Amino acid sequence: MNGNNGFDITNLRCEYTRGGLRGNDLSVNPLDLFERWLKQACDARLADPTAMCVATVDENGQPYQRIVLLKHFDDKGLVFYTNLGSRKAQQLAQNPHISLLFPWHMLERQVIFLGRVERLTTLEVLKYFHSRPKDSQIGAWVSQQSSRISTRGVLESKFLELKHKFQQGEVPLPSFWGGFRVKVDSVEFWQGGAYRLHDRFLYQRSGNDWKIDRLAP
Repeated sequence: MNGNNGFDITNLRCEYTRGGLRGNDLSVNPLDLFERWLKQACDARLADPTAMCVATVDENGQPYQRIVLLKHFDDKGLVFYTNLGSRKAQQLAQNPHISLLFPWHMLERQVIFLGRVERLTTLEVLKYFHSRPKDSQIGAWVSQQSSRISTRGVLESKFLELKHKFQQGEVPLPSFWGGFRVKVDSVEFWQGGAYRLHDRFLYQRSGNDWKIDRLAP
């Protein structure tokens, strides 16, 4: 597809006019600024403001990306949950380095986290698992994530079977379901600017403190 079919994207562009990011807008700890931006994304009623693009790398150096929901964050790191048999979980078991991207396009912002993951404890996973809606708990049992299936009907039949099985009582935590905490090494904040003069600030961990640099757009 090259534009000869009448659909040419060469000149598609927009101007970034929502404002800038200046040094006096920054916080000492990047998670404080991230929390402020996340709250603003929620207040702006963005669709899935906690959605992040999670990038991992397989044993051949091939990158993979997918959208995952952030479920918790604090000074210990950022937390998400997944099937431990999934492609991302298997790749993280081999290579714990990870990248997270929050694409808040409507606010002309993005935030990138780089770090390493550690597995959550069973107690942490259990506490979150039982806070989910019951149908979501059952869904975790149904899907052997990233495995090949013949039709969608296989999933739907299994879901109905397990919904009947767990109709009474608590849904147990699957042994193959867990979570990861991302221990953050660096955070980059990007704010769109006029004339493509975007504002970028990079936080890098330095001992117990953070080193901050402004980057060229």
